[in-house]
Amino acid sequence: MNIKIRLAILFFFEFAVWGAYLISMGLYLGSEGLGSNIGWFYSVQGFVSLCMPALMGIVADKWIQAQRLLSLCHALAGLFMIGACFYGLSAAGHVDFGILFSLYTMSVAFFMPTIALTNSVAYNALDKEGLDTVKAFPPIRVWGTIGFIASMWAVNLLGFKSTSYQFALSGGLSLLMAFYSLTMPACPTNKGGEKKSLVEALGLRAFALFKNYRMAVFFIFSMLLGSCLQITNGYATLYLEAWGALPQYADSLMVKYSVIITSISQMSETLCILLIPFCLSRFGIKKVMLMSMFAWVFRFGFFAIGNPGPGFVFIILSMIVYGVAFDFFNISGSLFVDKETDLSIRNSAQGLFMMMTNGFGATVGMLSAQMVVNNYVFNLPEGSDVLPGWETCWYIFAGYAFVVAVLFAILFRYKHVPTK
Repeated sequence: MNIKIRLAILFFFEFAVWGAYLISMGLYLGSEGLGSNIGWFYSVQGFVSLCMPALMGIVADKWIQAQRLLSLCHALAGLFMIGACFYGLSAAGHVDFGILFSLYTMSVAFFMPTIALTNSVAYNALDKEGLDTVKAFPPIRVWGTIGFIASMWAVNLLGFKSTSYQFALSGGLSLLMAFYSLTMPACPTNKGGEKKSLVEALGLRAFALFKNYRMAVFFIFSMLLGSCLQITNGYATLYLEAWGALPQYADSLMVKYSVIITSISQMSETLCILLIPFCLSRFGIKKVMLMSMFAWVFRFGFFAIGNPGPGFVFIILSMIVYGVAFDFFNISGSLFVDKETDLSIRNSAQGLFMMMTNGFGATVGMLSAQMVVNNYVFNLPEGSDVLPGWETCWYIFAGYAFVVAVLFAILFRYKHVPTK
């Protein structure tokens, strides 16, 4: 089979594992009375991202071939996730936060490194075939987003969105991925290579970039904007289904197919990737980042004014602007770091960018969002109308993104010369 097709399948399963629960997990936790703890489940992804990908990267470099380590990580992640499913089923209605959270955390700890390992396996395979990774990789990577969307649809249509069966689907796909990973071309290790200090191995040398004003401002605001990344993943579907408490909206499309409607965000993401080269060359990183920041303002703001009735168009618009909010920040930021840093620390700088956004930013942001949502939604007396509380939350998040955007516009100094 053509290596591009084999890698497309690899990425499809890699992100299908994640899509099976990332968007719908909040619904399940809410149904088990754990809504006030949603932030912990989403923030732990950021916490483990601070160390596990780097540690697994060292193991892959030195001792275990990347495709085998990818298989091992997926096998462990899948088993722990299936364990979370069985515990959820056995304790239905009386799920203990500590037990479920522990099983979930162990699964996530082994899953998060697989994203980088999958990239490494793909680059190695393309290099062996003599293919240009810059041209060949993007069309392969887009199948990961397609896999993510496919899992979201499956969870909704199979009726898993409010049950722990979504964990079983994710775990099953992870075990399938574990077997499939072993069919990939062997990746080299470097057992006798140059010895590096732990600081170098973990990419911490890149922290020297904070001595540069422009890079320091960029990384700080990357962390501040990274705080927005997981908020709608954790709370969007829970909010959409909260409208089902109103009789006139109980059978609306937005309530019945909340996960599928949310998948429009990922569809927008795949399309907005195509706009990035043009926007970066025409407007430069500062304006592109500002587009992302204001897109987050609209993402949250449209949620605040939307509803399953006349305001349904605003819910759809919120999903559409997500592509700009997410891609223009993550991908454009990564390209900026690649362009502005020295070759000797370029990989470390990319790791630092991910650490500031998906690590520190997403962790702090999700725990902060949890305090806001708990105050306005989950801590209300039983039987209270939570919709006004949700509206307040979305306005707070939109206000936060707006303040970050204004400060970034003032403090980040960058003169762009448009490409002719």
